[in-house]
Amino acid sequence: MSTMINVKTLRHEMGRIIERVRKGEDFTVLYRSRPAFRIVPVGAGLDLRPAEADSLYGAGAVGKSTDGLTAAEHDRILYGESGS
Repeated sequence: MSTMINVKTLRHEMGRIIERVRKGEDFTVLYRSRPAFRIVPVGAGLDLRPAEADSLYGAGAVGKSTDGLTAAEHDRILYGESGS
């Protein structure tokens, strides 16, 4: 179960919230009384496989880039690696 907090609480208690997240707790942050985002521990339901395991990693171009970058350069931006 996610603990609900508002943005003001997040700002004022960031250090304590980080420690609680490190211990496995997760939070739903409310902005203007509506859920805006969640803070969850790293790896909580996330697929942290190597970039090479992503079926899109190193994929060939399927269209034209309007920013002038190559597919390998986009891979570097997305994955923080050199691309293929």
